[in-house]
Amino acid sequence: MTVESTAARKPRRSSGTKRAAGAASARKTAAATAQPHDAEPQLVQLLTPEGERVEVEGNPDIAEFAPFVADITTEDLRALYRDMVLTRRFDGEATALQRQGELGLWASLLGQEAAQIGSGRALRDDDYVFPTYREHGVAWCRGVDPTNLLGMFRGVNHGGWDPNTNNFHLYTIVIGSQTLHATGYAMGVAKDGADSAVIAYFGDGASSQGDVMEAFNFSAVYNSPVVFFCQNNQWAISEPTERQMRVPLYQRAQGFGFPGIRVDGNDVLACLAVTRWALDRARRGEGPVLIEAFTYRMGAHTTSDDPTKYRRDEETAAWEAKDPILRLKAHLLASGGADEAFFEELEAESEAMGKRVREVVRAMPDPDTMAIFENVYADGHALVDEERAQFAAYLASFEEGH
Repeated sequence: MTVESTAARKPRRSSGTKRAAGAASARKTAAATAQPHDAEPQLVQLLTPEGERVEVEGNPDIAEFAPFVADITTEDLRALYRDMVLTRRFDGEATALQRQGELGLWASLLGQEAAQIGSGRALRDDDYVFPTYREHGVAWCRGVDPTNLLGMFRGVNHGGWDPNTNNFHLYTIVIGSQTLHATGYAMGVAKDGADSAVIAYFGDGASSQGDVMEAFNFSAVYNSPVVFFCQNNQWAISEPTERQMRVPLYQRAQGFGFPGIRVDGNDVLACLAVTRWALDRARRGEGPVLIEAFTYRMGAHTTSDDPTKYRRDEETAAWEAKDPILRLKAHLLASGGADEAFFEELEAESEAMGKRVREVVRAMPDPDTMAIFENVYADGHALVDEERAQFAAYLASFEEGH
């Protein structure tokens, strides 16, 4: 679609009225840009916070996306619920392990389970994922053993899994850089003629990084089959979204020439539908999409953060009422899709997984201290050899009692 410039569409004004018109335009623009945070735009929602299915008929906001979950059965809903519950249990166990000194740091996904499970289950096996450091639910969907996520945070490895085995890249600590990696990978996918797609995850704070803007531009220019999935959890550590941007995040895509969509990030069905739609579009060669999953970080940014210092309890309580797991549980109970026996069995499975995670983490062997010098250069290097010898002598001095 070609967008005609304002100058081409409007007649010229005389110089005497230009300044007044410019001032009026500036006031109008300021009012428009200030509005979005006062009156939030509509978002795609298929399951209300009370657990009720949204009627598609007469609702144009969801009509395009609802067909992408028309095949979801009651068994599928139970599976999505199980995914979210087990992901939250694992996440809670990892937080407890960090508090007990078993991990150096942990970034919790508490409250973001629907965004991650919904989008993660939308992927095909041949799609490729570029995560940040918080996509524990997506890793679960890609078949990565939860305990493999913890090695890096315990300091015993650099990731713990082979990215090509699950088409799930290693966690990325550098904020926003994975969007460029995803764009480049997607450009390669297109050149290879494959019909798979790529998805890149990042947060609302990362969306202001220059890397992300460059990724948007490159993906648009090269029509790359990549979906940018932003989990807007309202807080970039201690900075709220209204301090980060003047327009709703998903609207940033318009400036680069591709669609942006806001979805209820606490609605697993809506996240599944919108992500399926975006991936399908990408595979057909129609280019990138930006999805803004409007959700909330219920806990701390990481275990080194204290959110009580910068946000109100009332805000957290309001979002707890929209809990993605309770929402789907309410729907399953009301529709007869699950009974108490299902939830009790899942609770037992959850506890067993927590126990396994604790045992595996505490049994992780310490890494070889000298391994830090390996693979620095492909063919070796004299300076590295010298440093290795010096460090070995330093370690040996402790064994000799010096």
